[in-house]
Amino acid sequence: MFGYVSKIAKTFRGPSIEERELAYLNQSIDRVDLEYRQRQIDRGMFRGRPNNFL
Repeated sequence: MFGYVSKIAKTFRGPSIEERELAYLNQSIDRVDLEYRQRQIDRGMFRGRPNNFL
């Protein structure tokens, strides 16, 4: 019963932060683009952290 309810809830919620980050990384076209995207994620692109330039 609980598994059924959690499955329904999962279909109605949006993708998690980790799922969005992985989808973003999977869209990279080469290694340089992948590394650039990894740096953007590390800087908080999906997590709402402020950019630290120091």
